[in-house]
Amino acid sequence: MESWLWTCLLVASFTYIIFKAYKQLTYFSKLDIPSPWEVPFIGSTLYLFIPKRHINEWVQFIYNSHADAKYIGAHGFSTPSVFIKDLDLVKTVLIKNFDHFADRKQFVDEDVDPLFGKNLNFLNGDRWKEVRTMLSPAFTSSKMKTMFQLMDNCAKKFVAQLCTKYTDGTEFDFKDMVGRYTNDVIASCAFGIELDSMKDPDNEFYKQAKAVANFQGVVLLKLMLEGIFPRLTRMMGMRIISKKLTDFFVNIVGSSIKLREEQGIYRPDMLQLMMEARSKSEIEGKAANYDLLEMTAQAFLFFLAGFDATSTQISLIAHELALNPDIQQKVVLEINDALLKTPEGKPTYEMINNQLPYFDAVFSETLRRHPIAFLNRVCSKEFELPPALPGRKPFKIQPGMGIMIPVAAIHSDPKYFENPEKFDPDRFFGKKITAIEATNLGFGMGPRMCIGNRFAIIEIKLFLVRLLNECSLAVSDRTCTASEYEKNIFAPTPKGGFWLKLKSKK
Repeated sequence: MESWLWTCLLVASFTYIIFKAYKQLTYFSKLDIPSPWEVPFIGSTLYLFIPKRHINEWVQFIYNSHADAKYIGAHGFSTPSVFIKDLDLVKTVLIKNFDHFADRKQFVDEDVDPLFGKNLNFLNGDRWKEVRTMLSPAFTSSKMKTMFQLMDNCAKKFVAQLCTKYTDGTEFDFKDMVGRYTNDVIASCAFGIELDSMKDPDNEFYKQAKAVANFQGVVLLKLMLEGIFPRLTRMMGMRIISKKLTDFFVNIVGSSIKLREEQGIYRPDMLQLMMEARSKSEIEGKAANYDLLEMTAQAFLFFLAGFDATSTQISLIAHELALNPDIQQKVVLEINDALLKTPEGKPTYEMINNQLPYFDAVFSETLRRHPIAFLNRVCSKEFELPPALPGRKPFKIQPGMGIMIPVAAIHSDPKYFENPEKFDPDRFFGKKITAIEATNLGFGMGPRMCIGNRFAIIEIKLFLVRLLNECSLAVSDRTCTASEYEKNIFAPTPKGGFWLKLKSKK
């Protein structure tokens, strides 16, 4: 009897597995959508590991699997998504029919992992609209002007120390050093804390910052498990950010708010702007649920983007300038000319934003050449896409289905950029790049475009203006000169890291 029962269970299990595998393998063909060859339960994720690819290279592989298709179907493990290739459809998803694709895929449970789940990047629906509306005034030009001096104080101090320490020709890990600058900027501008992480790299804020930004190893595995088995990981109470780190940031924000409210302290930073936005919204009856944890989650988002993503972007620009000394010289000449026109020869808000057109072109070309891998959206209302290829059927996307915008592949498509592997700022110089160009996706596009892009641009340009006015960037023996990324790091990172040298101009 037991033998018969076990045989039935095995047959039933095997039949179920075969059924699920067949369903996945025929999913897109039944919908008349082109798709790469896939493996059951692994899907197109196979091509991320065999051969091992960087995430940007994987996106490129999927994108190229059907060259003429407007979109492609692919499974991330067992989850189906549609990769949108056609630029008009990209605009449709991100702008024209945004109400059908307003949400993002949820990787975390906000009750288990509040700093991730409650921040603007992961909020959806009406809650996203409320928080976005409340935070938007904190990122206007006038508010950026109030924070400019805080940023410049950090940049001036840090560059002076960096040039003193490394202008003897010693090679160093540029991103590691720059991470200390971005840490100090975000500590000052988001949390109201003054630090000097160059002199004191063991300060608790910087140590916790590095722990949060480390998306390798265990943290990356957790993110993958969240994406593959969301129900299981939520049942297990799995967290991306540990309770210790969560408590650390909650305590910092809570104590800062309490001190300011009790002593009437005003500081022109993001925390102050959030406090003002909360007070205004409470008066209008719009922010009843905007508690300390929600405020900490938004401050945490500013921190995560301002620390790691910004230090990566600074390092990528520096890397390209070191590899292309002729381009670096043009940037330096433009900076020198602009500084001659400012009071006391110091950077100003107006100069950084409006008087460095060639530097802006270098910035845009770096975002094009080394972008994020993709943007993700989730369909919230049924929407019909045109046929993926001539002769095929239209496809109705159902609510809950994932949408991927393959940014890395679009930015490297020779249809849109001649000789895309070449770093060429002239393709942007003198041209007005608008936020509705589907080939300009470095900060996203549409209503869910990065809310802090102005802040990031100022932070990046201000540091490099200060640095290039004092030193020149040069390659070292360890500088990667090939277009090859570290496979295990999500952000675009040259193989071996950002190793550079500085040469003093004095």
